[in-house]
Amino acid sequence: MSADQLALIARTPRHKASATAARVLVFNTQHASPARARRQAAWLADQPAADLLVITEVGAGPGSHALIAALTDHGYASVLVPKAPDRDYRAVLASRSAALTPVHSGVTVLPHRAPCASLEIGDCPVTLLGLYVPSRGPRQRRNEDKRAFQAAVSAALPALVSDGTGLLIVAGDLNVVEPGHIPHHSVFGDWEYDFYRSFALAGLTDAFRHLHPRAVEHSWYGRSGLGYRIDHAFVATSRRARILACDYLHQPRELGLTDHSALALNVACS
Repeated sequence: MSADQLALIARTPRHKASATAARVLVFNTQHASPARARRQAAWLADQPAADLLVITEVGAGPGSHALIAALTDHGYASVLVPKAPDRDYRAVLASRSAALTPVHSGVTVLPHRAPCASLEIGDCPVTLLGLYVPSRGPRQRRNEDKRAFQAAVSAALPALVSDGTGLLIVAGDLNVVEPGHIPHHSVFGDWEYDFYRSFALAGLTDAFRHLHPRAVEHSWYGRSGLGYRIDHAFVATSRRARILACDYLHQPRELGLTDHSALALNVACS
């Protein structure tokens, strides 16, 4: 796999990308095998509003190679694949039509989990930051990577927001729920809720919560059967009036493609 950018010759996509809105789909692959990765790519390509993808929990083995090749076969013309050291998981960005230009996110810890790209939709400049926050990790290093990565993301967000040009979208699997989450999960500490709050403090709005202030939704379920809303999408608060839709799609989880629901975001460019 090449360094950051795979500009591959792609087939014509099944659906035409919007020229007036940023239509983003957040999708956790659950470290898919090659066969399941190809089924995931087929499902993603079949979604009319999946012009931009934020794909999380992408490994470094055969499954990731199969996923990226399949996305290209299904018409995703631009794919941003960060290099991950020591076979760590990473986040990947993909676009049906708009070229993704890698930009530095400012996230200095585990940057392969925070790929950032600039693109243009019509005349609208867009910055897209994908995030895949580490899980708690092994007992001997419990929460070390998660804390360090979250701190680096929180530190980087204000500069991204203050740039102020065009549309800023930050999305991915944060491995954290919002304060007041239903049901309550005692496993989350104040430092994790502070990470969620840091988005609002930096000038970002939770798109789903903005449109659905009282809705109870979950994107992942633990062994106990209790749900967690850990996949999120944020838009710069100054542009929150442009948020047209933000909804969880449960079909991928129900079909056994992955253990996460997808999250679909639609934001008007102007």
